[in-house]
Amino acid sequence: MSRRDDGRIAVFFAIVAPAWFAVLGLVVVGGNRITALQRADNIAAEAARAAGQEIDAPTAIVGGEKRVDPVAAANAAAEYVRAAGATLRSVDVSDDRQHLSITVQVTYDPGPFWIFGGAWTAEGSATVALVAT
Repeated sequence: MSRRDDGRIAVFFAIVAPAWFAVLGLVVVGGNRITALQRADNIAAEAARAAGQEIDAPTAIVGGEKRVDPVAAANAAAEYVRAAGATLRSVDVSDDRQHLSITVQVTYDPGPFWIFGGAWTAEGSATVALVAT
């Protein structure tokens, strides 16, 4: 190795290392954002399932149509979402009370990777339909 080659690796590392760290940060933040979106959808689906189980019992017991009790459904969804650490955005029950939709928000905090976008909110939604068996 000649004296002319001294320090070339240090210069190369000084140029390439920031790019490596930037790519690493983008991969970590991007992966966590995808995870936050999946988590929001999962929480919405489970909250919708819990809300869909809240039927109008007095009508159903006597053999009437199985319909969602809107107040009990909203309370069940809110309880599930709160326990999961998310925020309930909406509970919509259809006019026929056979379908309901839930929308939730999950906040993603990138921690030490704040430079790649700071806190971010993921929104998930789910819809369920009552099935008479």
